[in-house]
Amino acid sequence: MKEFELIKRFFENKGPKRKDVLLGVGDDCAIVHSPAERDLVVSCDTLVEGVHFLADMPPEALAHKAVAANLSDLAAMGAEPAWMTLALTMPRVDEDWLEGFSQGIASICEYYRVQLIGGDTCRGEQLSMSITVHGHLPRGKGLRRSGAKAGDNVYVTGYLGDSALGLMHILGESSLNEKAAELALQRHYYPTPRVFAGQVLRDIANACMDLSDGLSSDLGHMLERSGVGAVIEVDQLPLSENLVESVGREHAIEMALAGGEDYELLFTVPQSQTGVLDLALKEAGVKFSRIGQIKSSPELNYRLDGKAWRSQAKGYQHFE
Repeated sequence: MKEFELIKRFFENKGPKRKDVLLGVGDDCAIVHSPAERDLVVSCDTLVEGVHFLADMPPEALAHKAVAANLSDLAAMGAEPAWMTLALTMPRVDEDWLEGFSQGIASICEYYRVQLIGGDTCRGEQLSMSITVHGHLPRGKGLRRSGAKAGDNVYVTGYLGDSALGLMHILGESSLNEKAAELALQRHYYPTPRVFAGQVLRDIANACMDLSDGLSSDLGHMLERSGVGAVIEVDQLPLSENLVESVGREHAIEMALAGGEDYELLFTVPQSQTGVLDLALKEAGVKFSRIGQIKSSPELNYRLDGKAWRSQAKGYQHFE
């Protein structure tokens, strides 16, 4: 199968068709109509076999996770997703794999109303993909990492550490029963980008980012950009029953801090907005937890059951 046949069969007419796309897949460039009085938000992410995923990862799950990781970045800014491009590198053409992968792309794009508008395919030594997502939001309303202020409460959405448990199971580093393994793999393979929660937080949060490399690492980035510190109450970390029962409380805490790939939102909210936050996210049906407070002194400290606690968690780093 040649390149243009591949593109036409697997990617040209998959997923939703947006009215603001004037020209999509099949030409030298895409043409979109950018809404007036809104800011454009763009993010790019790359996934490489052996680094971000294993060779035997189901293609539908890989497609979902690749898109979800990018949509999570848009969610962290409070943006509404609109369009995406995909650059796919493969060692060979596997039509069965491409069928599953393209169906996975179409499914998540349909759910979040994102149209695939272009990209590239090429031959390479290992499987990799780069996705660029585009979204928009009301002018000047974009959330940033740099807005955290002393006195803000620190929150996260969802549960932390379950994706890491799924990876442990895949690598054979844990012995989970069938139900526990199913729950953990679902969180690892099919994360939920908090797109709507991000939009709700636009007028409430001072700072926001998504959790991809682990809470300890990502929070450190936020604190550095904001020029502040924080105290985190580790006994308040949202841990699923499945995670605690599988590895114990102490290990579960470390996995929540360093596991990564949760794709939940980390955000700070001033004390004056806590009531508004409670109402807004509860109406949105999004679980969230207060896990600490921002401090003016630039250190990150942890407490467990009211006492100082030291963590070995570092989070994921591509280059060390």
